[in-house]
Amino acid sequence: MKILLADDDHLSRRIMERMLRSNGYDVVTAENGRQAMEELSREDSPRLALLDWMMPELDGLGVCREIRARSDKSYVYILLLTAREAADDIVAGLKAGADDYLTKPCHAAELQARLHAGRRILLLEDKLVESREAMRFEATHDALTSVLNRGAVLAQIQNELNLSQHSTRSISLLLCDIDHFKQVNDNHGHLVGDEVLRQVSSRLSGCTRSGDLVGRYGGEEFLILLTDRDEDRSPYLGQQPFDDDTFLHRAEQIRQAVRSRPFSTEAGPLPVSVSIGAITLAPSIAAVSMELLLSLADQALYRAKAAGRDRAVFAEPLIISTFAEKQCSVPLFPGV
Repeated sequence: MKILLADDDHLSRRIMERMLRSNGYDVVTAENGRQAMEELSREDSPRLALLDWMMPELDGLGVCREIRARSDKSYVYILLLTAREAADDIVAGLKAGADDYLTKPCHAAELQARLHAGRRILLLEDKLVESREAMRFEATHDALTSVLNRGAVLAQIQNELNLSQHSTRSISLLLCDIDHFKQVNDNHGHLVGDEVLRQVSSRLSGCTRSGDLVGRYGGEEFLILLTDRDEDRSPYLGQQPFDDDTFLHRAEQIRQAVRSRPFSTEAGPLPVSVSIGAITLAPSIAAVSMELLLSLADQALYRAKAAGRDRAVFAEPLIISTFAEKQCSVPLFPGV
C-alpha cells in the first residue's frame, strides 16, 4: 500500500522510509507540508499519511486541515508524528483532522500496529463506498438491461431541458420501440424476449457518446437523449448548433446498429429492428414541458410504425410555438 511520509529532517525521514519499505509499503516522501499537499493532490495519491507536526511552509496541523477541507478525494488516514505529549497538543492535533498520533522517537512495532489499524479503517470505507454505489446503481438502473430506469432517465432528461434554456446546444429526444416484440415473446418465450431486450439496450448504448442518455422507458420502449457536443460541430459551421439533419444521421446510425446483424439467442439467431420517433429541441428555447416532447416523439413513433416500421421519423424541430411533423428517412430495407 502507498504511504506518504512527510518530515523535514533528512535523517529521520531516511530511517522511517527504510522501516516502512521493509514492511511492504510503497513510500512517497515530502520535505515539507506544501510538498505533502502536492503529493496528496495527485491522481492515485497515497491514502495513508505519516506527517511530522513541525515542518516548514505548512506544518502537520495545516496539512490535516487542508486535507479535511476537501470533498472530492478519497479519505486519507493521517498519523501525526510529534514530540509533544501534553494533552492539549494531542487534542489540537486530533481536532485538526489527524486520526491518530505517535510520539517521537517511535517504536517500530507500535508504528506498524497503528498503521495496520489505519488500513483496516480504509478497507472498511472502501466497502461502504462500494455498497453505496451499488445501491445507487440499483436505484437508477433497470435490473434487466442495466441502462437507466424510467425514473432516472426522465429526471436526467428534465435536467437537460432546464440547461438547454440557457445554452447554445441542441438536443434530440428519441423514442425507440422494438418492432414486433410481442411476436418474439409469443413465439419464443419471455426468456428469449429478455435476451433481446438486453442486446438491444447494449447496441443502443454502444451507439451513444459522452453526454448522451439511454434509458428503458417501459416494456420494449427505450428513450435516448442525443446532445450536441462542441467537438462534434463542423469547423465550417463555427459554433452553430446541430441541425435536425445531423440528429437524423445519428438516429439512422442507431437504427442500423440494432438491425445490422441477427441477435444470438437460445432460440437461434433472430433479426431485430427498431422504430424511432424523435423531436429536436432548438437551443435557447423558452421553457417546454417534457410531456410535450414525449408526446411529439410518441406521435412520430406511431407514424414510423404505420409507415412499415424499421425507420426513424422526426417531428419538425421545436422552435417556439409551431411545429409540423415530417418523415425524414427512407428505410434501407423496404418491406422489412
